[in-house]
Amino acid sequence: MAQRSLLIGIDSGTQSTKALIVDAVSGRVLGEGSAPHSLLSGLPAGAKEQDPAQWVRATTRAIQAALKSAKAKATEVVAIGVSGQQHGFVALDAQDRVIRPAKLWCDTVTAPECAEITAAMGGPKKTHQALGNAVLPGFTAPKILWLKRHEPENFARLATVLLPHDYLNFWLTGDKFMEYGDASGTALMDVRRRRWSSAVIRAIDPELEGKLPALSPSDRPAGHLSAKTAKTLGLNPGVVVSAGGGDNMMGAIGTGNTREGVITASFGTSGTIYACTEKPVIDPAGEIAAFCDSTNRWLPLLCTMNVTVATEMVRSEANLDHAQFEKLASKAPAGSDGLMLLPYLEGERTPNVPDGTGVFFGVRPKTFTSAHYARAAMEGVTLGMNYGLRRLATLGVSAQQVRATGGGAKSKLWRQIMADVFNAEVVTLKVAEGAAYGAALQALWCWRREKGETVGISEITERFVSVIANETTVPKAANVAMYQGLQQLQEELARSLRPAFAQHRRWVG
Repeated sequence: MAQRSLLIGIDSGTQSTKALIVDAVSGRVLGEGSAPHSLLSGLPAGAKEQDPAQWVRATTRAIQAALKSAKAKATEVVAIGVSGQQHGFVALDAQDRVIRPAKLWCDTVTAPECAEITAAMGGPKKTHQALGNAVLPGFTAPKILWLKRHEPENFARLATVLLPHDYLNFWLTGDKFMEYGDASGTALMDVRRRRWSSAVIRAIDPELEGKLPALSPSDRPAGHLSAKTAKTLGLNPGVVVSAGGGDNMMGAIGTGNTREGVITASFGTSGTIYACTEKPVIDPAGEIAAFCDSTNRWLPLLCTMNVTVATEMVRSEANLDHAQFEKLASKAPAGSDGLMLLPYLEGERTPNVPDGTGVFFGVRPKTFTSAHYARAAMEGVTLGMNYGLRRLATLGVSAQQVRATGGGAKSKLWRQIMADVFNAEVVTLKVAEGAAYGAALQALWCWRREKGETVGISEITERFVSVIANETTVPKAANVAMYQGLQQLQEELARSLRPAFAQHRRWVG
């Protein structure tokens, strides 16, 4: 029996790390494993932090479980790819030790630093010209300035800035590396030219540039598995480790979003919608992120911070499992009789409402039922994502088919809500773990290119990524028209409440 060539795809998220073992010839998932990690408790409102050591422990456990599941031998693993939550700030000292817990993508305490950086760069317009993006609280750049302002003793120790997936690559290889895709989400990079922006670096600290890793294309390896980490994982040293990327960039690969015309929507804790383009798509309003992807192209993307986090709050309060929750929500009609959730639970990124809170609007005796609240939660977060999808359309990126991933995509009812709100066909994929699968496919791309093969990433994804035909969902015209009215109402409500959100934040602290 010939020895298999196996790939490991890793997705280190906010709540857990997942690992897949993928056959390099067939693209089949042969084994999987996962391990949880948690946010630090007791932090101020809006602060979200994790200890990077948790990621290492969870990644080790997930890989070992996946290898056992696949009955894989150490000699069979030929390449590893890592997907990680974007925008996090991992601070290393001169001895490569973690200085403090990592501030995450969902940390919203850096709004003052965003304003300071933007002002130092000459205002929003000049900031956008320099970066292609606005400086938003979720991004990495304001977290660095936050460290300088709030923890000067830790900032004085800062020697290297890494992102979460970069840190895992460093643990795997011993090399510090940052590829274009994840780097473009730092607000430190000129995405048009794919280089660090001297303007934003000066606005934070003149010595920061020397603390940023070298940038490199996404088809080059981050390095090779070190002997120390190979021993920990039970693998052979020297296995190629691909560039990896942010979870959205890897999700694009894992959903086959490697050519123009495909839209991916991820319904996880947060929500993202993104597309692949051959040229950068710059939003003058700064609402759509002008990211690079992890295939050396671009990935215009919108992100909402509140998706399944909102539905899970309602489900948990009702003490239901997911099937019971979907059955309950289906008892309310489309539109929930006018009950609507504005899902800005601890702030929002698109639209940029860092002081936002959740609001149920339209509460009256008819809508004061568990079924209405359950369905309104699903609809509210989907309308929130559609705000950005509509913005993408104005920039020339339209949705004819949406590839849905994440926990929300598992619900038949929610897929119908997606199709009706987006007014587009919605499909799901045979491999649900898009980011981990994308990491494995990028690892395959890197491994084959390192062997001297001329192969494009689209060639790989078109061969291996496939949809579940019987889950294809098309919009219902009557619902489309109804949701368009609710969309306008949600956006008007969000605009009118912004002063109240700010006042509420000052009140509650």
